[in-house]
Amino acid sequence: MKFKIVIFIFCFSFFSATHLFAQKTLSEGTLVYNMTVETGPGVPKMADMLDGATTTIYLKGAQSRLELVSGLGSEATIYNSTSGNGVILKDYSGQKLMITLSPQDWEANNKKYDGIVFENTNESSVIAGFNCRKAIAKLKNGSSFTVFYTTDVNPANKSYDGQFTTLAGLPVQYEMQSGKMKFKFTLAKINYNSIPASKFEIPISGYVNLTYEDTKNK
Repeated sequence: MKFKIVIFIFCFSFFSATHLFAQKTLSEGTLVYNMTVETGPGVPKMADMLDGATTTIYLKGAQSRLELVSGLGSEATIYNSTSGNGVILKDYSGQKLMITLSPQDWEANNKKYDGIVFENTNESSVIAGFNCRKAIAKLKNGSSFTVFYTTDVNPANKSYDGQFTTLAGLPVQYEMQSGKMKFKFTLAKINYNSIPASKFEIPISGYVNLTYEDTKNK
């Protein structure tokens, strides 16, 4: 009996260690997501401009930069989780705006994700080469969205996106509804190369500066 118990403990320890070894922590690197859009009647032109957009996320320690590029223009969010400060850069139709966010502003901007709960389902799928588990994300306002995530890769800094700070892994595919449009983001590639510090530098010119309060009053 003791022999069987020892064998069981050894096997359990071995497989647990194997899983931990296989899981990769992403401390620095780049994530690229492709975006597709599904629409209801009345908004086909808007969908054409957004369909095929890409979201690129640069991670380096406590620093992150999230870029969205589409036919309408581009937008980038730079955030430092240590200081809690961030900026949002918008470049649409030749108008370039920079919105500064204090730690309090960042918290207010992500308040809708406070208390978000991810409920795992029995559904799984292989997406972008990753074994993924499907979860339903439920927000306090009653809305929800689906996400397929993998535990094979786990970002060390999850503060780059308020909606996934408590997700137990890396989002590989997720859908979000906005009015008559449904957006689907799918991971296209991961790059583990080092990111230059210049990616996280805040521009000192070329933008009209606004505070977070300014955007709320518009």
